[in-house]
Amino acid sequence: MTLFASLSAVQWVIAAACSLMAGLTKTGLPGLSTLVVPLFAEVLPARASTGALLPLLVLGDALAVLFYRRSAAWGHLVKLLPWAAAGIVIGYLVMGRINDRLMRPVLGAVVLLMLAGNLWRDLSTRGEAAVPTSLWFAAAAGLLVGVTTMIANAAAPVMMIYLLSMRLPKKEFIGTGAWFFFFVNWIKVPFSASLGLITAQSLLLDAVLAAGVIAGAVAGAFIARRIPEKAFAIVMQALTLAAAIRLFF
Repeated sequence: MTLFASLSAVQWVIAAACSLMAGLTKTGLPGLSTLVVPLFAEVLPARASTGALLPLLVLGDALAVLFYRRSAAWGHLVKLLPWAAAGIVIGYLVMGRINDRLMRPVLGAVVLLMLAGNLWRDLSTRGEAAVPTSLWFAAAAGLLVGVTTMIANAAAPVMMIYLLSMRLPKKEFIGTGAWFFFFVNWIKVPFSASLGLITAQSLLLDAVLAAGVIAGAVAGAFIARRIPEKAFAIVMQALTLAAAIRLFF
C-alpha cells in the first residue's frame, strides 16, 4: 500500500493544517512549529514524520528568507551557527539512542527555566536588563538548538528565548530566526536522508502539501506586519510558554 492510500481523510486534514502552520511559523508566528511536530506525528509514525516534515520546513524557511532577506542580525547568526552545526552532528550521532519522548519534556523544562529567567531579569530591572553578550550563552543556545532540531524538530522555543534575550525589533527577530533555520535545516537534510527519514514517497507527500506552506507563509507575513512591536514581544513570550508546555505532552 502506498503512503497516499494509507492516509485517512482525517489524516489528510491534519497534514494540510500542519503545512499551513509550517508557513505561518516561519514568517509571522514563531513557536507554532512545536505544535506542528506532534500533530504531524498523527499523520505518520514519529520517526517518519520527522523526515517528511523537514522539506516543508525548508520551503517555509526559503519563503521567510525571501520576505525578510534584509532584516537579519548577522552578528547573532555568526555566533550561533557553528555551535548549531556541532549540535546537529551530536544529535545525528545519538539519534536512536535518545528517545525523543524523553528529550521533549527535558527540553520543555529547560525552556521554561530560560523563559522564567528572562522574565525575572526584565521585571527586576524594569526592562533595562543588559543584553547577554557572553560567548557561552550563544554556544549553549546553539548546541541545544542543533541537538534538539536533529532529534525532535523542536528547537524553536530555544531560539525564541535567545532572540527575546537579545531584544531584537520585530522584523529582525523574525528575519534572524528565518535565516538561522534556513541554514540549520539545510544542514540537516543530508543527515536525515542518510538515516532514511526522507524518502521518495515522503517527498511526494511534501509536494502535495507545499501549497499550504506557501499560503501560510503569505498569511504569516501579513499578520506580522500588523502586530505592534510591544505586542509582538508579549505574543512571542506567550507562544514560547505554550510551546514549552506542549513539549510535556
